[in-house]
Amino acid sequence: MPGAGKTMVAAIAINHICTTAPLDDVGLAYAFCNYKAQADQSALSLLSALLRQLVESRTYIADPVIELYNRHTKQKTRPVLDEVTQALKTACSSYRRVYIIVDALDECADDWTDGNSVRGRLIYELRGLQAGDGIRLLCTSRSIPEITQAFDSDLTVEVRASKDGVERFVATRISPKYDAQLKTEIVSKIAVAADGMFLLARLYTELLWGKETKKDVLRILAKLPQGLAALDDAYDKALKQIDEQVEAYRLLARRVISWITSARRPLTVRELCYAVSIDGEDKSLDVDDVYRVETVTSVCAGLVTVDKDRGIINLVHYTTQKYFERMLSAWDPGAQEEIAVTCLTYLSFDVFRNRSPHDDSKFDQRLAEDVFFDYAAHLLERACTTGREDCPTSSLGLPMQ
Repeated sequence: MPGAGKTMVAAIAINHICTTAPLDDVGLAYAFCNYKAQADQSALSLLSALLRQLVESRTYIADPVIELYNRHTKQKTRPVLDEVTQALKTACSSYRRVYIIVDALDECADDWTDGNSVRGRLIYELRGLQAGDGIRLLCTSRSIPEITQAFDSDLTVEVRASKDGVERFVATRISPKYDAQLKTEIVSKIAVAADGMFLLARLYTELLWGKETKKDVLRILAKLPQGLAALDDAYDKALKQIDEQVEAYRLLARRVISWITSARRPLTVRELCYAVSIDGEDKSLDVDDVYRVETVTSVCAGLVTVDKDRGIINLVHYTTQKYFERMLSAWDPGAQEEIAVTCLTYLSFDVFRNRSPHDDSKFDQRLAEDVFFDYAAHLLERACTTGREDCPTSSLGLPMQ
């Protein structure tokens, strides 16, 4: 089920192997599929990432990869999937045992090209690797027929949060202002309603934010739906909580969620903070006028999370993304136009007028100084060269050629 802790299970497995296995003759490679990175996560790129990890930890087996690199560099081409797969099999054969862990197969793209979906081809190649001696494969996923059928002959474990685990999770997130008896009531009721989903427990805990009286808290606890079908209801309640904020916070939350939902790739924290700070009338943006990430996340009712290791800001879960993809046109109908105006406004800042676009020597410096430049420029380039109707600028009637 969604939000039960599958990614955490994968991370724990990786950490366990790193700390207990004799890595001088044991290989470890892993990949975390991400719904926001589907454009970059092809079967080729994911398998290449696994190959890189195995070769980097044992450089003396890199000869086949070096030969592959030299050949394609000379021809100005890139390796094809079969070449990478063969190199990966060769790398695996140099270890006594290899552990391969792939998280969230359900978030891998299922678009079909050349008779194969990205997800289907990835699974096919992973199963081919698994047929080799000493290859141990662990994959996590929500229950999707295409995926479960591919592994129907293998050991399967349902990942489900225990009631005790959810209780401990909730206990760390509730406000210290509540008395001991009320805290016990909160922990118990949310653990039951969450029904094995940490995600639902988190959303329910956020519903108590700002509730000062015992009466208000108990009223919410008495109406918590239970189980998988309750996710959309929890998201509905979170939206209501957002819309009950003061006007400035409500509008900020809408901008934040609309940007993250519509983004063509994962946004860094700095990119997002700049994006929601730009006004259509601005000619420049002072760093003192940029929203702090703490403010940005605090107004979103727990629906937004920050990956501190990568500096990326995302919706809290894959199901949250899918929910807002369905809801955004009704909840924030002007979102696409506002995103396009923001990008155009930013690229029209006075600071860019005196810069030559052909001055490569200063390009890296420009990207470092102007943190939103890369995203804004690529989005507008995409709109003007592809002519796709789903590009944000299409709502402005911009020329597509």
